[in-house]
Amino acid sequence: MIKIQAEANVPTEHGSFRMIAFSENENDWMPHMAIVAENTDFSKPVNVRFHSECITGEVFHSKKCECGQQLDAAMKYTQEHGGIIVYLRQEGRNIGIINKLKAYSLQEKGLDTVQANLELGLPADDRKFGVAIDILNLLDVKDINLLTNNPEKVKYVIESNIHLNSRIPLQIPANEMSKGYLKTKKDFFGHLLDDNDN
Repeated sequence: MIKIQAEANVPTEHGSFRMIAFSENENDWMPHMAIVAENTDFSKPVNVRFHSECITGEVFHSKKCECGQQLDAAMKYTQEHGGIIVYLRQEGRNIGIINKLKAYSLQEKGLDTVQANLELGLPADDRKFGVAIDILNLLDVKDINLLTNNPEKVKYVIESNIHLNSRIPLQIPANEMSKGYLKTKKDFFGHLLDDNDN
């Protein structure tokens, strides 16, 4: 069972957050994180984002996805309105960075993001969000507004002991490089995206 291993206040360009590391093992180098805005009111529905790690988008600003921009938008939103970003170590929809780069190589040959994963013998999306629910329970969060376009994340909350008050869309306009990726997210995964941005 995961538990809180460490926490500290961390100033960022978006404001100050309480960053909390969750793991079964205190020596875990890749713990899941909760990034909590200082003005979060736990007596009301808490704004929550489940965000899976994406080193290419968040660190290297890849134009192939909108992950880095979504993280920035979520940090800005929670700073303004209060809330928590549950940061999950699920790189590449949980296939890892090496397999993700292999999938990118196949995409250069014309496969889409789902086809590339399947060609490698990997699931289209291997993420699970039960650990995000565990983290919210450890933080004693009972009622949330979920920042997401992903119906699978909505499903996890609905089937949990946490009440879903509302879903808040978090859509980033497509660029020329990400249009196909976002279209696949909508068509294959059922993401709730406006047609104008695909």
